[in-house]
Amino acid sequence: GDGLVAQIPSLLLSTATAVIVTRVSDSQDMGQQVISQLFGAPKAVLVAASLIGVMGLVPGMPHLVFLSLAALMGGFGYSRMLEEQAAQAEPEPVVEDKPEESQDISWDDVATVDEIGLEVGYRLIVLVDRSHGGELLSRIKGVRKKLSQELGFLIHSVHIRDNLELSPNEYRISVHDVAVGEGEVYPGKELAINPGQVFGQLDGVATKDPTFGLDAVWIEPTQRDDAQAMGFTVVDCGTVIATHLSQVLKQHAHELLGQDGVQQLLDKLGRTSPKLVENLVPGQLGLGEVTRVMQNLLSEGVSIRDIRTIAEALAEHSGKSQDTDALTAQVRVALGRTIYQEVNGVGGEMAVMTLDTQLEQILQGAIQGAGGGLEPSLMESVINQIGQASERLAAQGNSPVLLVAGGIRLFLSKLLRGRTEGLHVLAYEEIPATKNIKVVEIVGSQAPAASMSA
Repeated sequence: GDGLVAQIPSLLLSTATAVIVTRVSDSQDMGQQVISQLFGAPKAVLVAASLIGVMGLVPGMPHLVFLSLAALMGGFGYSRMLEEQAAQAEPEPVVEDKPEESQDISWDDVATVDEIGLEVGYRLIVLVDRSHGGELLSRIKGVRKKLSQELGFLIHSVHIRDNLELSPNEYRISVHDVAVGEGEVYPGKELAINPGQVFGQLDGVATKDPTFGLDAVWIEPTQRDDAQAMGFTVVDCGTVIATHLSQVLKQHAHELLGQDGVQQLLDKLGRTSPKLVENLVPGQLGLGEVTRVMQNLLSEGVSIRDIRTIAEALAEHSGKSQDTDALTAQVRVALGRTIYQEVNGVGGEMAVMTLDTQLEQILQGAIQGAGGGLEPSLMESVINQIGQASERLAAQGNSPVLLVAGGIRLFLSKLLRGRTEGLHVLAYEEIPATKNIKVVEIVGSQAPAASMSA
């Protein structure tokens, strides 16, 4: 008994030391901290109550004192445990996130436009899902590669996304977020296109080819062999979209080439002809002027693959004029053989239509500002005659070509663009000296009398 009593001071001293040490880093009141450490944990109080209760059952011990103290501590520990459980059950108040009034918008909030976009209805998603056998992505990549090789610059990637505002089978092609083409395809079916001469009719859904506007029929895959035997051209849905995309990108190629792309072309040329590029940009022309000339070429379907010839022509003529239209005309002359081959292939003779001499002189005078403008009835008659002559040339298997003087070529090209499908307007200077031309149509010989208006 004496030994147990002798240990009590040591126990009190150790407890006091522990309380002081743990209180060094806390600003809480000493009395509150002692109470919180001794009675803050309900489990510790319950364990102490259990031990005191066991000691109270030992024979010879003061049972009333120990058991009363155990009951008191047990009740206190149990009530503390219930309080903790109730506190945990209460949901924490939800703090609503309030936007910071001080935070302003930034350039990250400005969405960029897609260079090339393709939106599809929900039934067409399977065409771009490779897990379901969709091959549209690989075909679009092939279209980009082919066009990049043909046009002479890198075609941007195509951003494909679904659009619930479209009908389930509809797709839409956009350039700079502006719709430039749309169509409708039916997954699981194939499109039989009438090229102009077929033998028989097909059962299916009649429609128009979205690319060229030809008569077509949506048929089942089992009808493919019969359709081909009749002379139809049969393609699947992925080919329809890819072909349409290719045609649209060709028509809008000039919108896809910017100064960054031109700089890449010049950098590539600079590896083999550094002096030429150094003298041209910024020596003689700015990057903006060079870009505009290349856009002019692309707008009329002229490839810019021969970047060396283009740069040399610009370097040669930029000292005489800084006008981009005049420079484009000189570049076209330098690219004469390329233009001729793109229009007529490797043939030695090209069938063309020309303007009546009097009509050509009237147009030249009007463009140069000698006298006044042109009568609308005259231009309407000329446009109609050119359209009819183009159809006759196409029926004979020739590309429609209008050969005119260089001074009016650009005016007529802009006037007729979009009015006559597949028409090429060339200047006499653009025909290579080694090639022959055959005039098969003269436009304006039956035009109404021309008159000038002030």
